[in-house]
Amino acid sequence: PTCPLHSSTCPAISGPRSFHTSSHDRSSSPQYSYHVAASYSSKADHFDAERNLYTSSVFDPIEAEHTSLEKCKAALDRRKRAESGQDSFFYSQVGTTGATAFGVADGVGGWTESGIDPADFAHGLCEYMACAARMWPKGTKTNSLHPKDLLQVGYDQVQKDASIVGGGSTACLAVAEPDGKVEVANLGDSGFMHLGLNAVRHFTQPQTHEFNMPYQMSKIPQRMRVQMAIFGSTSASDMPKDSNVTHHHVQHGDVLVFATDGVWDNLFPQDVLSIVSRAMVRLGAWVEKGNAMAVSERLYELTQADRDGKADIESLQAKIAVAIAKEAKVTGLDPRRNGPFAREVKKYFPHENYWGGKPDDIAAVVAVVVD
Repeated sequence: PTCPLHSSTCPAISGPRSFHTSSHDRSSSPQYSYHVAASYSSKADHFDAERNLYTSSVFDPIEAEHTSLEKCKAALDRRKRAESGQDSFFYSQVGTTGATAFGVADGVGGWTESGIDPADFAHGLCEYMACAARMWPKGTKTNSLHPKDLLQVGYDQVQKDASIVGGGSTACLAVAEPDGKVEVANLGDSGFMHLGLNAVRHFTQPQTHEFNMPYQMSKIPQRMRVQMAIFGSTSASDMPKDSNVTHHHVQHGDVLVFATDGVWDNLFPQDVLSIVSRAMVRLGAWVEKGNAMAVSERLYELTQADRDGKADIESLQAKIAVAIAKEAKVTGLDPRRNGPFAREVKKYFPHENYWGGKPDDIAAVVAVVVD
């Protein structure tokens, strides 16, 4: 993570606060805030609902000495990463605009065969994107921040960072505005879902070159470039500009889910819809009114921490994030439950005897929209 990156920045240990952003009332039109939490799990670890949860308030790297992205990331590097394996995530306010940026990145595991830890790329990418969003518009020339631009900044910084030797990653991120406009950039097979009252409003389609080979950004070390030149080999290296950009408009009570393929390889869209709907109804965020579902008047209250700031694990967004990550973890370890990945294997390799889930690192970021 980044804002999530480092669990030591999360007051979950010393009294967490619920994260949300909002803007000043500039007109009579709705002004939305985004209440965010993240849950994650490394492939090698058991899932722990409390330990694998990030609910800190908006990450704020802006201090007197943070005059550059490099100094901002250096401050993060002195803290402890969230234990999300090769997956990472972030969320941050966008300067003082009232907008929110958030997303996930999935380090490409194949780099380990070259002696490179892809987690460094994914975590570094998210760190830089969190810093760039919070410091916006410093260092940029745009009038508004778009997710593809934010991804480009993160990618460029990773390329310049000597501490990141190499690696590759997918990414899916958004910039959500206070007027309800949400712009999403997706590169590879991480992805996002936009859910409304018991309905899937949008689900991203993965970008792949071929089966199990998603679009991915890469940083190729010089030694590998030399070898590739000698032997005439190539490596997948897509660019932020190749990401697919979509535009959405959210409403009060909507839920946004950003996750790595550790979720999407194991859970179908209807599975995630079921998880979210059950949680929203059980916790009283979506209620029955007549013959239809409606958003509860208690929605804002449900996204908040208690007076002592110690109840984030009980917040609506935290419970949903944990429920999604936990179900993906359980399904990934189930040898009898076929998910989307197993279906794809059977589609491309019909004679392959593949059954069950796909164990993997998991990162899920959930944002509940409140007017």
